[in-house]
Amino acid sequence: MLFRSERGAPDRRATNPRTIGRRLRDFRAGAYMQTLLRDAGAGLMHSMIYFGFMALLGVTTVLEIDHQMPEGAKFLHGRVYMAYSFFGDFAGTVFLAGIVWAVVRRYVQRPYRIRIKTKPEHAIILGTFFVIGVSGFFAEGFRIASIGQPGYEKWSFIGYPISKLFTNVSADTLDTWHQILWIVHVVAFAAFLVMLPITMLRHIFTSPLNMYLRDRDRPKGAMRAMPNLTETSLESFGASVVEDFTWKQLLDTDACTMCGRCTSVCPAHATGKPLDPREIVLKTGEVMAASAPHGAVTPPLSVDKEITISANSLFQRITAEEVWSCTSCRACDENCPVNIEILDKILDMRRYLSLMESNFPSELGNAYRAMENQGNPWGMNQGERADWAEGLDVSVVDPGDPFTAEYLYWVGCAGSFDDKNKKVTQAMAKLLRRAGIEVAILGPSEMCTGDSARRSGNEYLFQMLAMPNIEMMNGMGVKKIITQCPHCFNTLRNEYPQLGGNYEVVHHTQLLENLIATGKLDVSQATLEERLTYHDSCYLGRHNDVYLAPRKVVGSIKGIEVVEMQRNGTKGMCCGAGGARMWMEENIGVKVNDERAIEAISTGATRVATACPFCYIMLDDGVKAAGKEEGEVKVADIAIHLLDAIEAGEHRLAHQDAPLSQPVAGE
Repeated sequence: MLFRSERGAPDRRATNPRTIGRRLRDFRAGAYMQTLLRDAGAGLMHSMIYFGFMALLGVTTVLEIDHQMPEGAKFLHGRVYMAYSFFGDFAGTVFLAGIVWAVVRRYVQRPYRIRIKTKPEHAIILGTFFVIGVSGFFAEGFRIASIGQPGYEKWSFIGYPISKLFTNVSADTLDTWHQILWIVHVVAFAAFLVMLPITMLRHIFTSPLNMYLRDRDRPKGAMRAMPNLTETSLESFGASVVEDFTWKQLLDTDACTMCGRCTSVCPAHATGKPLDPREIVLKTGEVMAASAPHGAVTPPLSVDKEITISANSLFQRITAEEVWSCTSCRACDENCPVNIEILDKILDMRRYLSLMESNFPSELGNAYRAMENQGNPWGMNQGERADWAEGLDVSVVDPGDPFTAEYLYWVGCAGSFDDKNKKVTQAMAKLLRRAGIEVAILGPSEMCTGDSARRSGNEYLFQMLAMPNIEMMNGMGVKKIITQCPHCFNTLRNEYPQLGGNYEVVHHTQLLENLIATGKLDVSQATLEERLTYHDSCYLGRHNDVYLAPRKVVGSIKGIEVVEMQRNGTKGMCCGAGGARMWMEENIGVKVNDERAIEAISTGATRVATACPFCYIMLDDGVKAAGKEEGEVKVADIAIHLLDAIEAGEHRLAHQDAPLSQPVAGE
């Protein structure tokens, strides 16, 4: 199904029998606050308010229904009424407790992600809810007092004690105050209805809808496809105005709860960079609201009075510095409880800045030129791509020959040219040979997959690199590919299909896990008596949900103690090199890799395992910057650690099996 709206480009959010069940589960997860419970405290608080309010709404509705029924058909009496009274007071207690908790959390505890976005409307919302709850209890108390406090009303365990406060008040006064409190209660509820569409309260409806619509026509790790730029003429690239975003990207702005969970996990924000993912969403919404056609029904957001928006341009509110600070780690998207797609917006704006304005960091221009002229961002001679294989039994195939090996080993630019990562490539080649896996490499014919070009918005350069790669591999008949770079893995697996390149792509940690599990790679003697911590690659983890394979590989080593960093798995912290940040200077705030390296060191590990060439470089540099030498903390790819363990175990076994030396004559 292709949806269109008055504003926003088309976006395919298909609904079919295979996805409808999951969509409904996603909708229920949003409606039932399940995703908020990732943060137990905040989730419980929101649940108390939401479910307490809904229960009270049901209680009031049932009371009104009973009130309208003929005398003989009324049902709120006897035990039913007592249960009803108890349930109503219980719901009201839960609701008010949640409100008090919210007030304390926002105005007393004041966690950073909430404090920086607290606005007057939040106090008005919480105050209105508080009035609804308190007025309901006191209206009940005055009613019970006016009818003489009969015994069955004790089931109203809040209203009944309140009624005791007014024992000596006249019946007329009690009736009057009951009416006043009931009017206050109704007016407060009416105020809630008025605020519902024009404040953040609208996320009660828009957030579950946003979760229902999360399925899209591309894999999780893929960017939005663009037409062949060599054959198609486009007037504009990327996003610079509201209409350049899809209708779903605009719905995101209404679904945002302003909770700040995206901000709390953003590595750029945490290290002092100008990016705040929540602000990207809110600022987009501000521009959308301010530039809406006259008379359009667009709920206004809480925009500060001093902010003026004079044109329908996203860059009225969002700066290029914010956009270029992103590492594309996807932590914001992963942590959002309502499935807002923040990274897509940033990458679409990068496309505009890069292709339409040439507004990108100067260092990135060097990488662009190197990719265009040398076929790799390192600016190295393509003829040196296979130099790492000297002395190893590795086949280099010519693009004109049919491909007969089981796997194409896509080495990648870092694995071919970077001195650290050449050792990873060599270690992996040795492990594959041990396992009897037949692979071949393209050598000088392999060009950069184009990940850095695409993540930095240069779609034209990406296609210029990707299309020859695809044409070559399709012509050779390549079916299976091994990569050691998660960026190559993600691009080959998720984005090359957009251009006609469909392959079975496996990351080297996944292959190693399989080889160990099937016994093809013998690790029975692999031993390391050390402590090791594993750093999750963003493009392997959050972009492709590969978390267990690397851990199973290191877990197969005998004697090793595997410890997790504080931030791991879906909450792992980026190394700082993704999103083409590898090729840009980092001169604002703390370096992301330095902060992550300190977290790795704090585990007490003597080895840090990576599964990405960028992560290897960044963490190794970060550990050295923290004053640690390689002898103290060894940072290396999982393939190197595994080969070290196998060779260490074999060396130990060889010495154990060697015959004892004979005594020398005369001793």
